Amino acid sequence: MSDVIDDQGRATGTAVPGDPNRPDTVDGIDDSGGSGTAGRLTAWQWFWLGFVVTLTVVGVLVVMNQVFFWNPGGFTLLLNAFLYVVLACFLSQVFVFIRARKGDQRPRFSVPWYDAVLVAVCVVTNLYFAVHAENISLEGWDYAAPPQAVVGAFVLWLLVLEALRRTAGTVVTVIAGAFSLYPLVAAGMPIGFLKGVPFPIERAATVHALGPDSILGLPLQTAGGILVGFLVFGVVLQRSGGADFFIGLARVVFGRSRGGSAKVAVASSASMGMMSGSAVSNVLTTGPMTIPAMKRAGYSGTYAAGIEATAATGGSITPPIMGTAAFLMVSFLGIPYSEVALAAAAPALLYYLGIFTQVDAHAARTGLRGEPRSSLPKAGAILRTGWPHLLALAALIGLLVWRGDEAQAPFLAAGLLLAIALLRPAHRIGGRGLLAVVVDSGRSIAEIVGIIAGVGLIVGALSMSGASLSLARELVAAVGDNVLLILIAGAVTCFVLGMGMTVSAVYVFLAIVMAPALVELGVNQVAAHLFVIYWAAASYITPPVALAAFAAAGIARTPPMGTAVTAMRLGAVKYVIPFCFALNPALVGQDDLGTVLLAVGLAIIGVFAMGAAFEGYVPIVEVALPLWARVVTFAAGLALLLPETVSSVLGLVVAVVLVAALRLTGARRVGAPPPEGPEGGSGGDAEEGDVEVRV
Repeated sequence: MSDVIDDQGRATGTAVPGDPNRPDTVDGIDDSGGSGTAGRLTAWQWFWLGFVVTLTVVGVLVVMNQVFFWNPGGFTLLLNAFLYVVLACFLSQVFVFIRARKGDQRPRFSVPWYDAVLVAVCVVTNLYFAVHAENISLEGWDYAAPPQAVVGAFVLWLLVLEALRRTAGTVVTVIAGAFSLYPLVAAGMPIGFLKGVPFPIERAATVHALGPDSILGLPLQTAGGILVGFLVFGVVLQRSGGADFFIGLARVVFGRSRGGSAKVAVASSASMGMMSGSAVSNVLTTGPMTIPAMKRAGYSGTYAAGIEATAATGGSITPPIMGTAAFLMVSFLGIPYSEVALAAAAPALLYYLGIFTQVDAHAARTGLRGEPRSSLPKAGAILRTGWPHLLALAALIGLLVWRGDEAQAPFLAAGLLLAIALLRPAHRIGGRGLLAVVVDSGRSIAEIVGIIAGVGLIVGALSMSGASLSLARELVAAVGDNVLLILIAGAVTCFVLGMGMTVSAVYVFLAIVMAPALVELGVNQVAAHLFVIYWAAASYITPPVALAAFAAAGIARTPPMGTAVTAMRLGAVKYVIPFCFALNPALVGQDDLGTVLLAVGLAIIGVFAMGAAFEGYVPIVEVALPLWARVVTFAAGLALLLPETVSSVLGLVVAVVLVAALRLTGARRVGAPPPEGPEGGSGGDAEEGDVEVRV
């Protein structure tokens, strides 16, 4: 779920299960039960480890108190006091975990003096504001603060920008910093719709730090109220063996089918996406296992890395645990998270169906087989060891759907899974494992809080200057009433911003500027916000940035740009689906049940047709497609995703007639498949596979 992993392309201490070169350690703690490196920590490192554990436990308990309404002894926290405590507990940890310079190779928990100063200042400043939270609200400190509060506001402003620089990078920080200063010059902007209410710098500082719409705005309120629980659940799920279980389950289900190693990569990455919602962390976690397996089965390195990158990118749009932007969407739309997850279910299904279709078609036309039965795990053994993970996911989904309490549900599901993990004799999490869960949770939450607090500056600047409404109004005026034109403009904007900003930052900015314009032109509001998320995430597999593809290329030792192009082709459906559900909201569940089922059913056929067109082969009916037929099949598939009944029926008829005609005239793959390699594949370069078409 952590955007910082995606945007910086580096791991954050999460071990890759099954990789013998990376033991299951995190931040110097061996949770495998061995001696590990914990015993080699210095006294100073032990101090910082204890500091992180203490603040994480206190911060999570404060969040749980707010979520479950415990209020011991009648003690309650005002909303702004609660958010300041969250910042004190987690924003401060950014300066413990993430170095000021990328090249700094100090050991874990070896905190330099200047970072220690930043930690202390961050804790003291936020606790000062938390203590005076009532005065801030009742006396309007955001507009008339005492001198010490003004100084504290400047300090918090700078701390948030520095935390953002470390977690999301320099580009995002420059953008957020420029926006945060925008109210100072808003009155003198030469373009009419960019003009806004002017603010002196000290007033801007107090509004940013003490007001309800900037650092403490909707993004941080969402992180504190909802996101913390899901981050903790994701960490517990992974630390209790969730990654190994889902990879093993994928091998049981898909391992023996043709191209089984690639299908395992797709299924396991989709499952990991439900835990993390992070594209690059998915690649770094599952890639070291799936990419070598695909290469041994006969896939070229470029194709194997492309499959892994494309499948991993779907994590941010895969329920039940999606990326950070999905939780922000909850606050912007004011709807339960269960509705967001339900709306995202069909598009995610279509996305992965497109990948599966291409993978299967590629395996069919190149003669790639699956793994032999003897090398696969047994289904019974996998389910016996992994049933707690299925139970926890079922509990989470049940609580989200039937109780509708997205804030409490992840804590309850995580507690259930953790209790089982602590009690099971065979797979018990020991003391060090529990410590690793706390440290992982603290780091994950700290990274998200660092990003979200910085993104809040953008929201606050547009809000205080009054420019947000005028920007949306000008967009609508510029395109007239052309919905398709504004969708194209939105897609390009999302993609360009996504090359330098996190998905959550892009979403927050465009949720204020672009989404209202889409809604004003008649696009369903849920579809409009999902459209922004989809296109913001597209940059992970699209050159020139393509961080997920570059991470996969590093594992496969393939050319990064070639890998990105392959990933883009394999994920081509991702570029089409957002336009389809923006024009046909039934694809995101925004219609009656019958219409939704019909739209999704036709879309499944359409995505299958498009996937077959991209690969030049139709699985199931086993028909090869010449170039002209690929063009026609793609057009038919696209027509099936459009909202008009006539176009959908026409597309269905064309696709069926075309495939039937090619089948009857003998256009199919010919020739025996190549001999099996070590895992049942060809052992050669799958990219070289050829198709003979007889028409």
